[in-house]
Amino acid sequence: MAVPELWDCRAVVFDTDGVITDSARAHATAWKEAFDAVPGVEPPFDQEDDYRRYVDGKSRLDGAAAFFAARNMDLPYGEPDEAPGTDSVCAVAAMKDKIFMRVLDEGVLEAYPGTVRLMLALQSAHVPCAAISSSRHARDLIEHAGVRPMLETVVDGNDVASLGLAGKPDPALFLEAARRLSVPAGSAAIVEDALSGVEAGRRGGFGLVVGVDRTASATSADDLRAHGADIVVRDLGELVGAASEGDGG
Repeated sequence: MAVPELWDCRAVVFDTDGVITDSARAHATAWKEAFDAVPGVEPPFDQEDDYRRYVDGKSRLDGAAAFFAARNMDLPYGEPDEAPGTDSVCAVAAMKDKIFMRVLDEGVLEAYPGTVRLMLALQSAHVPCAAISSSRHARDLIEHAGVRPMLETVVDGNDVASLGLAGKPDPALFLEAARRLSVPAGSAAIVEDALSGVEAGRRGGFGLVVGVDRTASATSADDLRAHGADIVVRDLGELVGAASEGDGG
């Protein structure tokens, strides 16, 4: 599917962390501190490769479990309401959440300018937009970034819990957003930076899956395509320019 065809979609669903806001870096920092505190983690958590492969786009519990499985560590699962610690998957996930809130308090997170440009262009073209996230903090991040007025709806980690939605790479989050926009998946586009997210878009039968390559490593763009991205861009502002060129004939 050619880039200008994004504008033919009836709706666009954006991931939040790493697509709308630069909060993915804060998540990666928090995960590293939490994982590196666990005895026996070897090699240490890599904030780029391990984050992208095991935890990006997933719920805290799913991400922690995936990372420990990749390190062949048989940590007890624990209880979902467990206090922060290092003795179980749930405790480490709770510690990550505590660290993440501290990291947020230490800095200012903003929306990516290219994403804002694209959202404004879609708004002008009367294409409704939604945001999804596995994080319970997504609504706060979106409000802080100043983009909530550009979104028709937000599906976040609180909805995951209340509706029993499966996490990525299951497409449930994206499908719920499309349902709220009253648009079938095949007529909608999704925008994702996570491998699990683009895979979810492919599994959900979305008409267009846009991958955002924030890491720009030697393999990251190819990895996004291999998991389901139809097109890959470094910055979403490229899509605004591509659409303008297409309109100009």
